[in-house]
Amino acid sequence: MKRRKALKWTLIGVGGGVGAVVLGGAGTLGYFWNKSRLETVGQVDFDTPLAVPPLAESTRDAAGARVFNLEIQPGTVAFKDGRETETWGVNGPFLGPTIRAKRGEEVAFAVHNGLDEGTSIHWHGMHLPAVMDGGPHQEVEPDGVWAPQWTMDQPAATLWYHPHPHGRTGKHVYRGLAGMFIVDDDESEGLNLPSEYGVDDVPMIVQDRKFNGDNQFDDKSSFMSMQGVLGDEIMVNGTIGPYFDVTTRLVRLRLLNGSVSRLYNFGFGDDRPFALIATDGGLLPTAWETRSIQLSPGERAEIVVAFEPGETIALRSNPADEGYEGPLARFNGGDDLLDICEFRAAETLADTTEIPETMGAAPDLAEAEVAAERSFSLSGFNQINGESMDPMRIDFAVREGTVEVWEVQNADGFMHNFHVHDVQYQVLTVDGREPPPRLRGWKDTVQLLPQVKYRLAMRFEDYTDPNLPYMYHCHILAHEDSGMMGQFVVLGEGEEIGTVPPSASASSHGGH
Repeated sequence: MKRRKALKWTLIGVGGGVGAVVLGGAGTLGYFWNKSRLETVGQVDFDTPLAVPPLAESTRDAAGARVFNLEIQPGTVAFKDGRETETWGVNGPFLGPTIRAKRGEEVAFAVHNGLDEGTSIHWHGMHLPAVMDGGPHQEVEPDGVWAPQWTMDQPAATLWYHPHPHGRTGKHVYRGLAGMFIVDDDESEGLNLPSEYGVDDVPMIVQDRKFNGDNQFDDKSSFMSMQGVLGDEIMVNGTIGPYFDVTTRLVRLRLLNGSVSRLYNFGFGDDRPFALIATDGGLLPTAWETRSIQLSPGERAEIVVAFEPGETIALRSNPADEGYEGPLARFNGGDDLLDICEFRAAETLADTTEIPETMGAAPDLAEAEVAAERSFSLSGFNQINGESMDPMRIDFAVREGTVEVWEVQNADGFMHNFHVHDVQYQVLTVDGREPPPRLRGWKDTVQLLPQVKYRLAMRFEDYTDPNLPYMYHCHILAHEDSGMMGQFVVLGEGEEIGTVPPSASASSHGGH
C-alpha cells in the first residue's frame, strides 16, 4: 500500500520524464531524491556588502504631481567571475530604484521601454484605476512610453513593482525587472519605528537564480518541479553572498519574496524571536512575536529584529512549515535550507527606536454587509474554476462601493497562492477557523495550502471602468503565464460589463 502511494506521487507532476525515472529503478529515483534538496548553510561566503537600491528621483510638475522617469533597459552585471550576465533593469542594469511616495500625493510616471520586446510595469498592491494598473492590458511596446498618474490613497505599506505582460511575466521578472515601492503616511511617520532608509530600515528583495556554464540566467524549469525554475543561488537586492553592517539595536527588514516560484520560510540562524509589524497592506495593529515567517512569491512582511553589540548572525530560509502534500516539497524547494544574508553588528549600537504598542488599523470587513460571494478553485498549472486566462474575456463584474467575500481553494497538491489587483483583503477564516496571526493584517497575496478554503473579504471603491479589467491570479509565475489568471471589472451605478478594447492588450502611449 505504501509503495503504491509513493508511486502515485512519483507519477504526479513529473510529466514526460516519469518513464525514465521509473525505468531507472529505485536507485535512479533515490539519486534524484537526494540531489533535489538544496542546503547552503555554511557554504555562502558573505563577502559582498548588501546593495541598497537607491531611492528613485522625482520632480514636481506645474500641477504639483511628483514625476518619476523610469527607463526599462538591458544591461550586464558581473555576478560571478568570467563573462558578465545579460540582464534587464529599471534605471540601471538590474532591478530598479525604490519608489517612495506619501498618501495624498499625486504621482506621475513616464515609463519608457528600451527593450526590443513589449513589457509593462504593474504596481503590485496598489489601489488605483484599472487603466493605471500596468497589467497585461497596459503593455508598452519597444520604444513606447506609458504615462500613468494617480493619487496615492492607502495606508503606509511595502509594495513592489514588476512586469505583467501576458504569458511572459516570469521571464521578465527573472531577467531583473522588479523594484520596491514604499508608501508612507502621517500615522506611520509619527511612530518611533526604525525608519532611516538603508540604515535601520532595510529593503530586502529576495530572489533565487540559476546560472548556466556561461554565467547567464538559466530559466528552464527544474527537474520534477511543479512551479517552474528553482535557482541554487540566492540574491538580495541583486547581491549574491550579502552581508549588512548593523549600527542600531533594532533593525526593520522589509522582506519581499521577489522570486518567480520559490517559497521562503525566513528565520535566523540562532532561532531568535523577532517582531512581525506589517504584512502586504501595511502595519498590524500590534506586533506579533515569532521565530519564522513564511512568504510565497509576491508576499511581503516587515519585521523588526534586535541585535547585540559585536554579534554576527545569518538570516536563513528554513524548510517550509506547510504548503505541500506528499513528497512534492522535496522537488519544489520546500525542504531546502538556505543562507540568505549575514548581519554584522558593530561594537556599539545606537538605541533610539522602539516597537510601539499600537501601530496600524485592524482590517474591518468581518461585519460588513456582503454584496456577493464567489468561489475560486485553482488546479494544475493553468486553471481557475476550470478555465484558463483569455485576455478578451471579462469573467465577472463587481459593484463599486460594495464588499464581497471570495472563497478560494487550492484544489490539488501543488503550491499555489492568490493575488488580487487593486484591493487589500481581509482573511476572514482558514478552513472555517480564525486565521493564524501572520494572516490577520491586510493582504493582497496569500499562500493557499492544499485542500484548504480561504474566505477573503474585500471592498471595491473609488474607481470604475466597464471595459478595462483588474486581474486575479496565482503568483507562481509559471502558473500565471500558463493561464492561471482571470479578470474582473468594477462597475459604477447603472454600468454594465463592457468589452476589452483590442488595443488594450498592446497599448504603448499614454495611460489616462
